[in-house]
Amino acid sequence: MRIGELAHATGTTTKTLRFYEDQGLLPHAERTASGYRDYTPESLGRLDFIRRGQAAGLTLAQIRQILGIRDSGMPPCEHVRDRLDERLTNLDTQIAQLVALRDTLAQLRDQAADAEPETCPPDQVCRYL
Repeated sequence: MRIGELAHATGTTTKTLRFYEDQGLLPHAERTASGYRDYTPESLGRLDFIRRGQAAGLTLAQIRQILGIRDSGMPPCEHVRDRLDERLTNLDTQIAQLVALRDTLAQLRDQAADAEPETCPPDQVCRYL
């Protein structure tokens, strides 16, 4: 299928498909006699995997690595599990940091609840931050 057809079928753009090809996420497509890219039906599944990997928070580099393992004939399941474990650990850290930030912001807001602008020292922008 031509690049426009593949883009339409996968809900992406031709620019994205060219980028994925340049980055090694999609194999270089064969060319028709008139020079058009001619993608195989397997490209649909590969693009679906890329989309699902991105939705899980994997980077394109991680997705490329997983695809490389599969392309070498090996199942990448353990590698995928390890990447997902890393992603979960990172998310847990980010959540903890966001909770701490929220607590700090709530304290600052509470301190500013009864703001008295006339009592702010002139050498400070705002004493609540």
